[in-house]
Amino acid sequence: MNFQIALIPGDGIGPEIVAEARKVLDAICKKYGHEFKYKELLLGGASIDVHGIPLTDETIEEAKKSDAVLMGSIGGDAATSPWYKLEPSKRPEAGLLGIRKALNLFANLRPAYLYNELKDACPLRDEIIGDGFDMMIMRELTGGLYFGERKTVEENGVRKAIDTLTYDENEIRRIAKRAFDIARKRRNKVTSVDKANVLDSSRLWRKVVEEVAVDYPDVELEHMLVDNCAMQLVKNPGQFDVILTENMFGDILSDEASMVTGSIGMLSSASLNETKFGLYEPSHGSAPDIAGQNIANPIATILSGAMMLRYSLDLDKEADDVEKAVQAVLADGVRTGDIMSEGCTKISTSEMGDRICAKILGE
Repeated sequence: MNFQIALIPGDGIGPEIVAEARKVLDAICKKYGHEFKYKELLLGGASIDVHGIPLTDETIEEAKKSDAVLMGSIGGDAATSPWYKLEPSKRPEAGLLGIRKALNLFANLRPAYLYNELKDACPLRDEIIGDGFDMMIMRELTGGLYFGERKTVEENGVRKAIDTLTYDENEIRRIAKRAFDIARKRRNKVTSVDKANVLDSSRLWRKVVEEVAVDYPDVELEHMLVDNCAMQLVKNPGQFDVILTENMFGDILSDEASMVTGSIGMLSSASLNETKFGLYEPSHGSAPDIAGQNIANPIATILSGAMMLRYSLDLDKEADDVEKAVQAVLADGVRTGDIMSEGCTKISTSEMGDRICAKILGE
């Protein structure tokens, strides 16, 4: 089968990890006879360096022409990079928010899975880990506080900043439906996270989620306040299947969940619209301090490629192959520095990509 894939290497370690994900996708093509045609696009700091802005109309249009987008990491060191001397609307992260909005990517999927081979990297005690955990965080991505009206004013000589948190019922309903649909493919449980004891937006969120749940009688629904959820993630992560929540809460909780797994360098991410189109990226940042050193962990990006195969291209068997290859390489006891443990062999970014490709191809 033939597919058009947009590649956004991005900033920092982005080009290195995207190169390894592309290598793995090429191995899948070799094994199954597919053809992926790639188009590299600029976003974030890389786009600022060339065009003076973090997102161009050309990048948006080329992304829309593709079957899916695979991206590295966006941004740099806020303390030293000249990108962060620009006004906020022209900084790298503004490009990321902009492309999500332009492509209508409202549903963010972040799996948090504990590999048995990486139990030693998990910061939680063995009695808390138990038999491990496997959760999917569904974060609404294009509404809420990050996209609400904002301004900074001065009143009576005092500076005041205002950020507006807004959701309408349609925005809530569509992400809730996605969460329940995915729960049906997993363990049939949705935990909807809000702050309904304080926020009107959360009270509406809870009401609409309950309305959606009526159409999914086979899926268990529970509500949980966000502060309690943050505690439960480190107290009993195994209780969660699908966590459904709004934009800012999801941003925070997904990072917490990723660190419970032992390393954010292992965790993939997908952002989907109402079709099969999606943008796939690692959950971690651009790590400018290690960029260009061939030591970054490419697994999160490689697994993001596997999510792309599964959710946008309907290549489930191929996605399984990538995921099994990653697990097999970990079982061999090789690690990048961020997941290194006693008795294992430390390898580079490119070596990790090579070993995963070898597993896929049976070499």
